[in-house]
Amino acid sequence: MSLLVVGLSHRSAPVSVLERASLAVEAQTKLLQDTLAAEPATEAAVLATCNRIELYADVDKFHAGVAELSTLLAQHSGVGLDELTPYLYVHYEDRAVHHLFSVACGLDSMVVGEGQILGQIKDALALGQELHTAGRLLNDLFQQALRVGKRAHSETGIDRAGQSLVTFGLEQLADGADVPAWAAGKKALVIGAGSMSSLAAATLARAGVEEIVVANRTRARADRLVEILAQAGVPTARAVEMAGFPDELTRADIVVSCTGATGLVLTAEAVAGALGVDFDSAAQPPQAPVAPAPDELDQHAAWVENGSTAQDRAVRRMPVRLPVDGPVRLHLLDLAMPRDIDGAAHRVAGVRLVDIESLAEASADAPMAADVDQVRTIVADEVAAFGAAQRAAHITPTVVALRTMAADVVAGEIARLDGRLPDLDEKQRAEITQTVRRVVDKLLHAPTVRVKQLASEPGGAGYADALRELFDLDPQTVAAVSRADLNDPNRGRS
Repeated sequence: MSLLVVGLSHRSAPVSVLERASLAVEAQTKLLQDTLAAEPATEAAVLATCNRIELYADVDKFHAGVAELSTLLAQHSGVGLDELTPYLYVHYEDRAVHHLFSVACGLDSMVVGEGQILGQIKDALALGQELHTAGRLLNDLFQQALRVGKRAHSETGIDRAGQSLVTFGLEQLADGADVPAWAAGKKALVIGAGSMSSLAAATLARAGVEEIVVANRTRARADRLVEILAQAGVPTARAVEMAGFPDELTRADIVVSCTGATGLVLTAEAVAGALGVDFDSAAQPPQAPVAPAPDELDQHAAWVENGSTAQDRAVRRMPVRLPVDGPVRLHLLDLAMPRDIDGAAHRVAGVRLVDIESLAEASADAPMAADVDQVRTIVADEVAAFGAAQRAAHITPTVVALRTMAADVVAGEIARLDGRLPDLDEKQRAEITQTVRRVVDKLLHAPTVRVKQLASEPGGAGYADALRELFDLDPQTVAAVSRADLNDPNRGRS
């Protein structure tokens, strides 16, 4: 196993860099294909979420692999390598396994213990399988990560260490108040109808909001979400076209946005206009929304920034940390990456804005549950078990090749015996054959069992090479066994 991961996340990079480096599905596909075409990599998978981008690969050279994966991430993210490099982290072999298992358990999430990451890991594996870039190692790794994550959630109280990003965001909007009491009677506007927006709508429904309006580029998806909300007992749930959400903004008390937009969906000027208040246009040049972006694999509508300078955009991405003066008239929750809502909207009178960056800061101060230690123990045990299994699997083709060679030797000797003793009857021949096979099996049993045990220990990878050298095994035979195992259609099914 030569597993390598190169990536960046909310722990290593500022939100502004993560926004620019985010990868659409098409970019992820091209990244995987180009990674597999690169010389050091034989397998590849990409885990891209709202707060992390990680490229996993099975490489034959560490330094060349790090250089190649870093370059590919820079090329496909659109962030220059020199700028991206300070924010990248690298994990190799067991440390890479430990990292993914920790991610799967929610230990590396903004809100510790959130379970949505499991679905994202599953999606990453599915894409690698669809493109045939995930081979034996990454299939085993990602499937085991899913099992470890599920085990952590079922055997510990890690869920109590933190809530989902949506729940945590609503708690921040409520500013210490009980969320159901805060949400009661309010009107909510949900922009987008993907998984995160749907989760937000369902959470708002459970919290007891009076009305939910869903705006989405694809009206059919918005209609389906509204049907689900109606079944959940929301008094009023309706869908609108994406172009109609500015009108709904004037009626909303809560806005949650999570789309696949490449630019701002909601500007500070639009927020101020909906509330009928002035905005400091001298400090913040107005940026009117323009037509929706082209459909990108059914990603949601985007209004791109138009006519703004780099300095203007930097101001708009300022962290949201200032308290709201006076009563809050509009609560904004931005769960998108890149962000949907103009960061300058927090400067509009009567607006409270919570986004990914402010959630990261708030969750960093949250108390850690004792269950986190249990999860860390589970991760450590699972990493050790996975490493042992992979090392043992590495020697299996060599053991199989050895036993195949032994069987061929037995067959050859029995054929020679037939030539020397042609008068043997079938019973005598069968007895001699069985005896020779038993002798060979007994001679090979202890060494092969012991070599598997030794190979499963750290540093045991060299035993396969020793076995091949000692018994002069044909490398092509060993490789053929490996390929047959890799192509087994039943392999890795859970």
